[in-house]
Amino acid sequence: MVLAELGSKITGALRKMTDATVISEQVIDEMLKEICAALLSSDVNIKMVFSLRENLKKVLKVDDMAAGLNKRRAIKKAVFDELCKLLDPGKKPFKPVKGRANIFMFVGLQGSGKTTTIAKIANHYKRKGWKPCMVCADTFRAGAFDQLKQNASAAKVPYYGSYSERDPVKIAQDGVEKFKKEGYDIIIVDTSGRHKQEAALFEEMEQVANVVSPDQIIFIMDASIGQAAFDQAEAFKQRVAVGAVIMTKMDGHAKGGGALSAVAATQSPIIFIGTGEHLEDLDEFEPEPFVSRLLGWGDVKGLTNVIKEAMPTPEKQEELAKRLQAGKFSLRDMYEQFQGMLKMGPLSKVMEMIPGLGEMMQGKGDAGQQTIRAWMTIMDSMTDEELDNPKVLNQSRLNRVARGSGRSVAEVNELLVRYKQLEKTVEKMKGFKGGRAGMNQLQNMIPPQMLKQMGGSNMLRALGNMFGGK
Repeated sequence: MVLAELGSKITGALRKMTDATVISEQVIDEMLKEICAALLSSDVNIKMVFSLRENLKKVLKVDDMAAGLNKRRAIKKAVFDELCKLLDPGKKPFKPVKGRANIFMFVGLQGSGKTTTIAKIANHYKRKGWKPCMVCADTFRAGAFDQLKQNASAAKVPYYGSYSERDPVKIAQDGVEKFKKEGYDIIIVDTSGRHKQEAALFEEMEQVANVVSPDQIIFIMDASIGQAAFDQAEAFKQRVAVGAVIMTKMDGHAKGGGALSAVAATQSPIIFIGTGEHLEDLDEFEPEPFVSRLLGWGDVKGLTNVIKEAMPTPEKQEELAKRLQAGKFSLRDMYEQFQGMLKMGPLSKVMEMIPGLGEMMQGKGDAGQQTIRAWMTIMDSMTDEELDNPKVLNQSRLNRVARGSGRSVAEVNELLVRYKQLEKTVEKMKGFKGGRAGMNQLQNMIPPQMLKQMGGSNMLRALGNMFGGK
């Protein structure tokens, strides 16, 4: 996960405290020392770390703790609260309103990942049922409009820009007016970036803001700069009314913790963090769920939202349930299940949201998801007949599917082997009714190695309880 090393170090310090035979001032001091060292290694400002340590020392006085109080739990709660304060600016960001145009203006330095992030935001709101669109008012960087067009096409959202018009203010104004008339409710305006904070950049931002009257100005910031993010965020806030911040390149940068805490200190709410290059690599940011996942405690609320978004329509669910209970399962069914899995995002992110499983997934990639995407590409090259009745796939058809998908015949055969394994499992599910007995029945159907990869029988039972198993 994001800041996995930081989370691992803090979790390790808490575990040592929990395992101590007796909770003493010495045990608490040792825990605080390790937590502070972890924060400093993640480039969190030393004054902030010192403040966190002093606040915790005031709260965590062993002699003052009430008799009968679970000291270990109280200490964990105090650490959690202080870490949340470190990342909480105490200010709520703007929430878009249905039924009208909500205008977002994006600003930031060149190379911060602004144009890529705009496409991710458009994709995010599209998945939630909004009508997003993109306006390219970046006339400074060569190829900016081409990149925005490419990203908009990938996200399947409309865009506006011009190769001939060089005035970014006019492009922004015309684009916003066009999409307002066409009834779009999320209008995202991309502006020019520079290599450094030049006066010309700020003047242009102010002019664009004046003509489009954005509901929110969002500052895109590269997390790899660490605590230097404070000065950068402050400089932009002094010239335009920055309402929120999105941190990019959070994946793999040890300085991300410093950047997050530095931005929070400017009282600019962080609304998203970018965790990769793909459209789906964007996480909503809230201090409490973020810290909870960081410590491996999970995020049940976030997990519920992810599952709701990934779930098929009630009609589709009922149709699939009937097929499964009848022991029927086609490649088309397999494809639709893969689509739902990909909507949930990388498996490691989903597992982080399940209490107790965050640590288990630290350092593990999502190679399985790459395999699923490859299999879906293969199935995209099949006919409707082949998807509904895989038995017709003879050698000639397999060769054609391999050529059409750009994959080898061996990969196509591997997909079919996996499909047949699942088909046999489904055949055993005739009459599957759910509940505790059903979960035990399902556990016996799953091959031991696959069950182990899922986290074992306890993991399966926990998921069953979350989704209605009794």
